[in-house]
Amino acid sequence: MIAASKMRRAQEMALQSRPYAEDMRSLLADLAAQPAPDDEEYIHPLLRRREIKRAEIVVITPDRGLTGGLHSRINRVVGEFILERQKEGVETSVIAVGRKGRDFLVRTGQDVRAVFSDLGDRPELEDVRPIATLVNDEYSEERVDAVYLAYADFVSTVTQRPVVQPLLPVVPAELEYKDMVGYIYEPDPLTVMAALLPRFVDMQVYHAVLESVASEQSARMVAMRNATDNANDMVSDLTLEMNKARQESITSELLDIVGGAAAVEA
Repeated sequence: MIAASKMRRAQEMALQSRPYAEDMRSLLADLAAQPAPDDEEYIHPLLRRREIKRAEIVVITPDRGLTGGLHSRINRVVGEFILERQKEGVETSVIAVGRKGRDFLVRTGQDVRAVFSDLGDRPELEDVRPIATLVNDEYSEERVDAVYLAYADFVSTVTQRPVVQPLLPVVPAELEYKDMVGYIYEPDPLTVMAALLPRFVDMQVYHAVLESVASEQSARMVAMRNATDNANDMVSDLTLEMNKARQESITSELLDIVGGAAAVEA
């Protein structure tokens, strides 16, 4: 019942944030595809695309267990993703959000740059802002050439899908010629983008954390329900075995009494 209550709150938070996060990503992708000056100074650092030699992954996992195989599936997807990057000659570093991912990454010898934990069951935007700030700094200062988010995407109460999606740089949308309309910014494009892009990173990281929390609580409720069902089945089986043993004991005692009485009469 506790897991079900937490699950409902977590699902509501994830579903309420989803339209905003998706529309914000779509908006920035459209803006990035619009005609812009060729001067490098007009391109925000978070929009600059480089050859990918160093990549960073923000891995979001639960802090605690009792979630079935949720964290194992996330870790498996992340491990496969890192191996693919290594085959391509890309150096990979990791920001671990959650103890289960941290333990796996440390155990497998990955380059863990930072660890964040104890965000709680109802995280706020301010709780994840340090993660987003670190990601912004890593990319803006060209310490990494691409940033990815790995988390459990909430699909339904019984389905949580581990995903790895690109975060930075923002990939421009593929617009048709008629949609490539120039925008006039006030006070200027650089100022507007400088204010909007960090908020975009904040929101994408926050949304991924909310999706992860909703998936965690859903997986925990399902795991607890399965554990309860298994315990009830075990109680039923053991009760049946106990009744059989009790009946056999009573039957044996009755046979001994009847046999003794027959021997006395003889």
